[in-house]
Amino acid sequence: MNETATTSGPTHDGARPADAGERRAGRAGSSADPPRPVARLRSLRAVSLHTPRATESAEFYSEVWGLTPVERGDGAAWLRGTGQEHHILELHEAERNALGKIVFSVGDRREVDTAARRLAAHGTRPLSGPGVLDQPGGGYGLRFADPEGRLVELSCEVEAVVPGDPEGRAAIPRKLAHVVLNTVDIDAACAFYTQVLGMRISDWSEHRMAFLRCNNDHHAIAFNQAEWTSLNHVAYEMTSIDHFMRGIGRLRHHDRLPLWGPGRHGPGNNTFSYFADPAGLVCEYTSEVDQVQEDTWLCRTWRRTPALSDLWGTAGPPSTDVRTRMAGIPDPGHRGTPA
Repeated sequence: MNETATTSGPTHDGARPADAGERRAGRAGSSADPPRPVARLRSLRAVSLHTPRATESAEFYSEVWGLTPVERGDGAAWLRGTGQEHHILELHEAERNALGKIVFSVGDRREVDTAARRLAAHGTRPLSGPGVLDQPGGGYGLRFADPEGRLVELSCEVEAVVPGDPEGRAAIPRKLAHVVLNTVDIDAACAFYTQVLGMRISDWSEHRMAFLRCNNDHHAIAFNQAEWTSLNHVAYEMTSIDHFMRGIGRLRHHDRLPLWGPGRHGPGNNTFSYFADPAGLVCEYTSEVDQVQEDTWLCRTWRRTPALSDLWGTAGPPSTDVRTRMAGIPDPGHRGTPA
């Protein structure tokens, strides 16, 4: 995917490489400062997926992928990793594959309430909340839509859980690593997630992909310029490269071969191995993602070189099949599916 990088300066506020130091949206021709981000995101907490094969997918993610079910019912399942989150994946029965929601953690109820008030300054309103969340794990939060209709949830006070693997030996996912989203307007998507949600851009892959962070992990969200809005893939973090490789081995024992990988990406420097779940949605094992030091990190623009799609040179470029799966199908967002 990437070969070499050029440093384009600390574009942490979400500017394109060509617009470093200046916000793209809301600044031109105006002397007024832009509204403040609505909250300080602590982490990417969970993702919700809608699929016509929810039951089969739940079995795959629990029996093969390594997640642990915490609750099931009414065509839905909630699954956790070994980390501190009550659940990192929700699956819901639906007529077609779609992204249900993306969930970020914030500090407390005051931050959720403040976020609800600040959304108005950005021309956005909550679709639900702030209030108690009626869902497994509970919590307090609110939900709103981004410009392409994706449902975003900010939550706090979710139920605590005991670490799933205190010895750290099992080759199973620890947490949700990142979600990659296909977008029809990468500049508008980056503007919303940086200016409204306060995320920072870590790197660009030319002007085709942008990698955004909310903490020290290189990216929690990435946007891929595409023909339509859809889910590209969901990545799950393994504890180490040894856990990563043993996880791939376990999937091989289940006759699940990688669609692409193993390899190591340029932006983020993380390992990768991509698979498909029973619904055809792309899931990834990853490990060793770059940790960003805010005072010294410089956003870079990586050249896209298909012949050298990973730094190890072991995976080769993604096949047409992989690209087709990652493109997904057009997703109308919250307007087309329930939360």
